[in-house]
Parts: sequence; C-alpha cells; structure tokens
Amino acid sequence: MLTYEERSKLFTIAEPINGDLTGKAVLSVEQFSRSDLDRFFEEADWMKRIKEQNGSTDILRGKILVNLFYEASTRTDSSFSIAMKRLGGEVHNIVGVQFSSVSKGETLSDTVRVLSGYADLIVLRHHQKGAAAEAALAIHKERTKQGLPNIPLINAGDGVGEHPSQALLDTYTINQKCGGLDDLTVGLVGDLKHGRTVHSLAKLLSLYRNVKLIFVSPESLNMPEELVEELKAKGVQMSVAKDINEVANEADVWYITRVQKERFESEEAYQAVSGSYRVTLDTVASMKPTAIIMHPLPRVGEIDEAVDELPQAVYFEQASNGMYVRMALLSGVLGKW
Repeated sequence: MLTYEERSKLFTIAEPINGDLTGKAVLSVEQFSRSDLDRFFEEADWMKRIKEQNGSTDILRGKILVNLFYEASTRTDSSFSIAMKRLGGEVHNIVGVQFSSVSKGETLSDTVRVLSGYADLIVLRHHQKGAAAEAALAIHKERTKQGLPNIPLINAGDGVGEHPSQALLDTYTINQKCGGLDDLTVGLVGDLKHGRTVHSLAKLLSLYRNVKLIFVSPESLNMPEELVEELKAKGVQMSVAKDINEVANEADVWYITRVQKERFESEEAYQAVSGSYRVTLDTVASMKPTAIIMHPLPRVGEIDEAVDELPQAVYFEQASNGMYVRMALLSGVLGKW
C-alpha cells in the first residue's frame, strides 16, 4: 500500500508519545513507553471519575470527531462516539461505507483528505493492514500543503495489523484487576495469527518486567513468527500449548479470542480444534482462584455463558473501561491533558 519512502516518512507522523499526545496520530502501540502508559492510566482514572460523579464534561466543546468505519463494529464505534459526547464534543459517524462516496470508487486517501478539512479528529477502522498509516500520511501531506496544523487520526483497527485503543483498555483493565503489570503470566487464546487485539496487547505487555506469555491456538493460527521474534528480542518469556485445559492453572490473566471458523478449510477441521478453546465452568475450576478472564468481544461460544456470573469473568467490565480509555485518548490528542 505504501512505498518505502512513504513508510519512512511515517516516522514523523507515528512519532513517540513522550508524555504528550497533543496533535499526534495514534497508529501503533509501539509509540507508547511504559511511562506513557502510567500517565495514560491516570488520565483514564480521571475520566472514570468524571463519568461517575458528573456524567460528562465540556472540555471538548466545539470539537468534532469523524468516526470513519469501513468495518462493522459495536464496542469500538459506540465507545468512541459516546466518549466524545461525554467530553462535550460532537460526532459524525460514517459506518457502512456503502452509503458514502467509497461506493463510487473514492480512495481512502481522498476520503480522509476531505474529512480532515471538516473535523478536528478522525477515528478510522479499516479491513486492510496499513490503512491507518496510509490515511495519516495523506492527511499530513494535505495539511502541510495548505499550511495548516495536522489533524490527528486514531487507528481503531486495521485488518490483521493493530488495534491500539483496544490494547490500551486491555492493559488498563489488567493493571486495575491485578494491581500492576509486572511479574504476570498472560495466556492468549484463539486466533493469534489474525487477531490484531492480541498483537497489540503482546507488544504493550513486553514493556513490563518478567512477563510470560502462553500462546494457545490451532497450529494454523499461531502467533506470527515475526512478532514472536520481536517479543523474544525484548526478553519476553513465551510458551505454546494446544489445549487451554493443559495449562489452565499457569496464568494470572486469560485473554480469550474467537477461533475464526472462516479460516479453516472445512467444518471438520474447525470442529476438531474448537472445543479446546472453549472456557467452561470446569476450565475455570482448574484456573488460579485469582486469575481473571478477558475477551475483546464479540464472543461466539468460546466462553460458556455460565462463566459470566463468576468473579473471574471481567470482560464486560473490560468493555466498560473502553469508554474511559477512549475519553483519555480523545482528550489527549486534542490537547486537553
């Protein structure tokens, strides 16, 4: 999608956060340091207090967010929209691009160049890996040409690439429930090959001391080798298992994702492995009593609904944290920290 020269220019767009989100495109979790996360968690805590005490604030009054979603979404779309409204801003949603000029053949670059002239911020979800970087570069070029300040873009998921805001809310939840992120063993379960949520989460966890990751997936859906090598270079301890029940008592955090049926060549191949990635009451009984169970949602049978009532199940609380985290993200890129 991008030439080598264009990718090189992205280093000036996807720049390190360094304690200040103002005006920056948020494309990858690799922009965040451990100290950035500490500050970010404080801001998310503050946003949670605002919501609980007052319901909303007006710090982003007069600001307009465009949610540009080329893929269907429930939690990411709605939490960004509601977060912006709770901050006093306004939202224009473009969800279902069949109703936009994309259906006429308009390119992503042209779309975001136009929208950057209307809004103060764009949140983009796209089915192609690298689309967020392409869009951020197009905005940067156009704003520079016009002699205008850049409009920040937030990557809300780009194909099998990354999902930064999801990883931020995931680490925020783990930090809350486990009292920190050092010295934890985290099990990542399901489609690790295509799962952008686990890719981003693994990268953020690598910032912490003595973290161990357990990968549980069908062999055909293993964690990408290049990411494994990257984690290894950062000193992350890793192990692999085929069945969650074999290692259920080893993790402090279990992060469950959907084993994507559409990735298998046949129904028989899917059925042969699907049961190994289903969390039941018996599975939980084998886990540490203090372990937590997370899921980015939606789930499609990989966690038995009976598990929902257990204290270990925190996935709905995790989803609620998404709004506070995205409130912090929106206020940060718009210079209100």
